[in-house]
Amino acid sequence: MSDVRVIIHRDSEREERVVTTGTTAADLFAGERTIVAARIAGELKDLAYVVVDGEEIEPVEISSKDGLDILRHSTAHVMAQAVQELFPEAKLGIGPPVKDGFYYDFDVEKPFHPDDLKAIEKRMQEIQKRGQKFSRRVVTDEAAREELADEPYKLELIGLKGSASHDDGADVEVGAGELTIYDNLDPKTGELCWRDLCRGPHLPTTRFIPAFKLMRNAAAYWRGSEKNPMLQRIYGTAWPSKDELKAHLEFLAEAEKRDHRKLGSELDLFSIPDEIGSGLAVFHPRGGIIRRVMEDYSRKRHEEEGYEFVYTPHATKGALFEKSGHLDWYADGMYPPMQLDAGTDYYLKPMNCPMHNLIFDARGRSYRELPLRLFEFGTVYRYEKSGVVHGLTRARGFTQDDAHIYCTREQMAEELDTTLTFVLDLLRDYGLNDFYLELSTKDPEKFVGSDETWEEATETLRKVAEKQGLELVADPGGAAFYGPKISVQTRDAIGRTWQMSTIQLDFNLPERFDLEYTAADGTKQRPVMIHRALFGSIERFFAVLLEHYAGAFPAWLAPVQAVGIPIGDAHVEYLQEFAAEAKKKGLRVEVDASSDRMQKKIRNAQKSKVPFMVIAGDEDVANGAVSFRYRDGSQENGIPVDQAIAKLVDVVERRVQV
Repeated sequence: MSDVRVIIHRDSEREERVVTTGTTAADLFAGERTIVAARIAGELKDLAYVVVDGEEIEPVEISSKDGLDILRHSTAHVMAQAVQELFPEAKLGIGPPVKDGFYYDFDVEKPFHPDDLKAIEKRMQEIQKRGQKFSRRVVTDEAAREELADEPYKLELIGLKGSASHDDGADVEVGAGELTIYDNLDPKTGELCWRDLCRGPHLPTTRFIPAFKLMRNAAAYWRGSEKNPMLQRIYGTAWPSKDELKAHLEFLAEAEKRDHRKLGSELDLFSIPDEIGSGLAVFHPRGGIIRRVMEDYSRKRHEEEGYEFVYTPHATKGALFEKSGHLDWYADGMYPPMQLDAGTDYYLKPMNCPMHNLIFDARGRSYRELPLRLFEFGTVYRYEKSGVVHGLTRARGFTQDDAHIYCTREQMAEELDTTLTFVLDLLRDYGLNDFYLELSTKDPEKFVGSDETWEEATETLRKVAEKQGLELVADPGGAAFYGPKISVQTRDAIGRTWQMSTIQLDFNLPERFDLEYTAADGTKQRPVMIHRALFGSIERFFAVLLEHYAGAFPAWLAPVQAVGIPIGDAHVEYLQEFAAEAKKKGLRVEVDASSDRMQKKIRNAQKSKVPFMVIAGDEDVANGAVSFRYRDGSQENGIPVDQAIAKLVDVVERRVQV
């Protein structure tokens, strides 16, 4: 038996090892329970893979991104086996890993009931304990069709073999190259327990699945198309340990408590009435206060930074979007046209930039006016599919805090640097402090302009991003069709990542609109255009802050900054006088003069997440003072009225959380 030389890579370490012919990756990492696969020449392989002389091999830990995907995809197979054991008529769709979990689609006569999910999870636990082996084998198209003759959706996937990738998760099943089936084999007899068309890789056995839980089921169109049959999708999650599963479930419970849709209703901030339509919100008075304060502060800071405010209409002739290129590249995201003015098409605007270009071009511009920073709270409309509309975070009508900056080529780098610093500082003012940056580059199938222009724009953005000293993550192909962009990603109070501001560099729209300015030498030059949305949309930013603070906004943003709570009816008038003086200082103070007992008033204020409760009784009235009760239940007694109001003003002006 001849020797085989392989090189094992672990982080920066490199180990050369001589083994016998027939050695598998599992043999190389025997006893290392956390190793679930191997990466060879950039490709993931099962541990059953037989190593070849000269190969360089990297172990894949279960806790790595690839390891988690393998764990979750293997768990999806176990779930599908459990479903078909309990519901033999179920036809298989696809079952890919997704962020924090997995799903599998099934064609069944009726939707799964919560009790069904309990039964499926119990059967999964039984399969996991059996230690079934995941066994890969290569098959021909004809053999696969014969074996899977009773699975119509798998037969369709076989026809996709050779396609590079599929956004619907079908690449998990077929991918490119050879076609493979994974068998789940009984560890004692080797008999077939279940099989599935799959590209792999998988865990060695089901015993390598440490912890999982089924979460919910939902309807989903086959391969994401409304033209296809409606299937039933079961979602689950799987983790390398029971402790990690427990932590994830606790995180989900906390996220559910913070859901902006739930808080929006509980705190009477906004609603999305059926009579108006999905993705179209109305803000109630208290939500309106928060939104106005957000906008007012943003407007003030923009004015300080030299932005000029403009206003544009909600609809325009279609020719404007033909000129900008949006009808070529973005038509699917726009509402259908309205036929007006003897057959002229009008569109609700999905973005503001073409109209801002017309403002720039309304008269001649000199280099002395540049950089020209135009800013608008502009409401736009985008036709999102009903399946992706989600409260305020994915809406059909929303208001962007939209800015477009026109500058010279020489001003470009400094303007981008100033803009990114301004964006980050303003987000910090709203209480977001944990950031990283993402650089989105050209989609080779969807762009306008020359490669040279894109390269210059991309490198300029890269240098600007690197100056901030934040983590910079690549997003290949993620740019808009007209230019690369930097996205500010922020983590909220429970560690979730949200995309916030975007800064896009654009050489192409000024070309399409033939924008010009007169340079110092009298020649006509083309400006550079910078697109910049700080919040992204006011509605979405509102939702992010609502979830970040769990509804307990800092006093400067809170719709009610303090509520007066009288110990008895005799103290109502005293607190009303306090509220009147506070309002003169610009504070938002109410008095609970209801017939409820004091303790219930305190509970109501806590439930409404009011920052300050101002309590007054006989002793307070006699001393011209009040008592503060804070959100955490602590209390400060005997504060003179003028000092109490001064303290409220100070907390609001410093924009701190209490």
